[in-house]
Amino acid sequence: MTALVASLGFLPMALATSAGAEIQRPLATVVIGGIVTSTLLTAFVIPAIYPWFAPRPAAAGGPT
Repeated sequence: MTALVASLGFLPMALATSAGAEIQRPLATVVIGGIVTSTLLTAFVIPAIYPWFAPRPAAAGGPT
């Protein structure tokens, strides 16, 4: 939700055509792309690779 609101906040800057827009538009595009990319990585990629790095639980009934 936060990423969506931040992306929507940069949308007018990304669509600007007034004076100074040649500086604002690329900056807004990069920021929006970064927000979307980081959200997708956090939501899908990190949970998918987490088992590779998480310690495995000890087997039940092992030697004591």
